Amino acid sequence: MSFLSIAKMENHHLQRQITYMKKLLFEQGFLDEQFIQLEELQDDVNPNFVEEVVTLFFKDSVRLIFNIESALEKSPLDFNKLDTYMHQFKGSSSSIGAHKVKNECSLFREFCEQRNGEGCVRTFQQVKKEHAVLRKKLEAYFQLLRQAGPVETATWPK
Repeated sequence: MSFLSIAKMENHHLQRQITYMKKLLFEQGFLDEQFIQLEELQDDVNPNFVEEVVTLFFKDSVRLIFNIESALEKSPLDFNKLDTYMHQFKGSSSSIGAHKVKNECSLFREFCEQRNGEGCVRTFQQVKKEHAVLRKKLEAYFQLLRQAGPVETATWPK
């Protein structure tokens, strides 16, 4: 067997892993159709567009998490400020298709509206958990994509 055919087989195997991983991210509710729309914006000129956008999301969300944590430590709680921070977090989560994170952000905002501090604290822990899980999963996904090299086009998971 030639080196080229072995490389093609390995690439085919990587492509199948990527497809399966992406399918799971959707089936398990981590991502929604917005992620596909981001992938559709990726082209030869900017082949790492999605990864760059997702990386920016995670960098920005670290700042938002810090701001929310700081606001949750103050007494009395400023629900308007908390809601503003979480509105930003929800918007950026939505822009990359981070479905579970976005849903938890919505729940947090409902607790802000109800002036329920305990609900905010509890839900914020869940926001951070979903954020961390998504980060790990997307890091693994992008690592596989980098190993496989350039991909043809974005497609819906089957």
